Amino acid sequence: MITIYHLDTSRSERIVWLMEELGLPYKLELHLRGPTGAAPEALKTIHPLGKAPIIRDGEIVLAESGAIVEYIVNRHAGGRLGIAPSDARYARYLYWIHFAEGSLMSLMIVALVLTRVPDGDKSPAGLRVLARLKQMLAFVDVELADGPYFVGTEFTAADVMMTFTFTTMRYFLDYDLAPYPHITAYLKRIETRPAYRKAMELAGPKVGT
Repeated sequence: MITIYHLDTSRSERIVWLMEELGLPYKLELHLRGPTGAAPEALKTIHPLGKAPIIRDGEIVLAESGAIVEYIVNRHAGGRLGIAPSDARYARYLYWIHFAEGSLMSLMIVALVLTRVPDGDKSPAGLRVLARLKQMLAFVDVELADGPYFVGTEFTAADVMMTFTFTTMRYFLDYDLAPYPHITAYLKRIETRPAYRKAMELAGPKVGT
C-alpha cells in the first residue's frame, strides 16, 4: 500500500485526490506546518529535502507532484486517468501535466516572493511578473473554452495537476479569477466530483487546524 506523507495546505493534496479518483488504497500520514509556515523537520527523515508531497511504495520513496502522479498512473492505475502515447491527445496531456509546475506554479512562486518584499509587487520587476501572470491565466482560460477538462471531454491526471494552482495556491498568492470565466466554470465542475470533495475533507487547505 502507498503511504502519502501529506503537509497541510500543500501540493500533496493532489496525491490524495488522485488516489481517491482511482479508488486505490493508501495510508495518509499528516504533517502540520510550524509557526512560521515551514514544513516540520520530520519530513526530512523521509526525504532529504523535507518537502511534500512524498510517497512510499515498498522500498521506493518518491517526491515531486508530477513524478508521483505519473508514477501512480503508470504503475498502479493501469493507465487510468492517463493518456496513452499512441493517442492523438497525448501531447496535450503531457503539456498540461508539466505546465502546472514548469510554467504556472514557477511564475506564481516568483509573484509570491515579490509580494513578500516591501513594494516588490510595485517594482518594475514585480509589475512585469504580475502582467505575465495575467497573460498566462488568460491563455489557460482560452484553452479551457472547449473543455470541459484540460484534455477535452475526459478527466485526467492533468486536471489533478492543474487545479491546485487555482484553489489552494490562492491561500498564499491572492489573485482574482473573476476575469477568467472558463477557469471559474471549470472549478465548479471539479468541485462536484465526489473524489475531489473527499480529498479536500481529508487533505484540503488548513486541514488539521
